[in-house]
Amino acid sequence: QVQLVESGGGLVQAGGSLKLSCAASGSIFRINTMNWYRQAPGKQRDVVARITIADSTNYADSVKGRFTISRDNAKNTVYLQMDSLKPEDTAVYYCNADIIQRSGRDYYTDNYWGQGTQVTVSS
Repeated sequence: QVQLVESGGGLVQAGGSLKLSCAASGSIFRINTMNWYRQAPGKQRDVVARITIADSTNYADSVKGRFTISRDNAKNTVYLQMDSLKPEDTAVYYCNADIIQRSGRDYYTDNYWGQGTQVTVSS
């Protein structure tokens, strides 16, 4: 099986920075797209940033110019550098990935979620 484990969340003042990490482990052949989502209390879970295996990135309009997603394929890890944080960035941040696994001669793709890490930005 596969596990995604996030780290790096915490409490920061507005204008500050945090860097989230998400490490995948287990039976992994290759990781395709990796994503960061966030969910604030009482709101739906929304995608924040996305990075493909070719390092193509996309960002939600609300974080463009402030957040940077990157990945280290050798470590099966995705990062989210968050700068100029605002109180409205407060949420639980989740890592998500499309992971290719191998079973004998067969390959299959499953989507996995991490457990989430809390980010709180104080004003």
